[in-house]
Amino acid sequence: MQDPVDAVGLSELPLENLVACHECDLLMRKPELAHGEKAVCPRCGYELYANRYNVVQRSLALVIAALLLFLPANFLPIMQLNLLGQSSNDTVWSGVVALFDTGMQSVSVIVFLCSMGIPLLKLLCQLTVLLSIRFDVGRSYGLLLYRIYHHIREWGMLEVYFMGVLVAIVKLADMAAITVGLGLVCFIGLLLIQVWLEVVMSPHQIWQALSGEDAHAGD
Repeated sequence: MQDPVDAVGLSELPLENLVACHECDLLMRKPELAHGEKAVCPRCGYELYANRYNVVQRSLALVIAALLLFLPANFLPIMQLNLLGQSSNDTVWSGVVALFDTGMQSVSVIVFLCSMGIPLLKLLCQLTVLLSIRFDVGRSYGLLLYRIYHHIREWGMLEVYFMGVLVAIVKLADMAAITVGLGLVCFIGLLLIQVWLEVVMSPHQIWQALSGEDAHAGD
């Protein structure tokens, strides 16, 4: 936790020694953190950034796990619906195709991008960024991809799709026999791993590593 900078001190400090709170805009001196410590805004309590252990290795493990779950989460049955003697296996991809075939092409494109396309692009960007840091190659491309990641991260809406699946299950439960499929388990795992990845992959440490300021981001 750091004290805010007064008006005189503010003009004397270089920009790289200052940090502003994302929530209340309080300007303060950037603290030097040891491993495991975090900086907190003294005004609102918002976590400014943290210095976590083994950021690159842990993040790489989570990204690889998410990529392994991506295909089964989207192409294995989320649920099996039995209604009036007829059964159907529904997947994320089959939902996109069904929307397209029923004439709702624009909706199907949006669903595809938010549930499959952008989440996959995010994971690939994260993987490339982490590999560029881990092997110390192509960090300029890593910087570009990390900027792209931050621009598209809000468009990957797996949690919204998951809520839609839950609503559908609840509404159809009284009308048909529903069996939860392995795809739903993989989808939940993918969602949880991505949330965990957002916590582990400290943006402050990643930016520092990409710019060459922190050579020990993976420690």
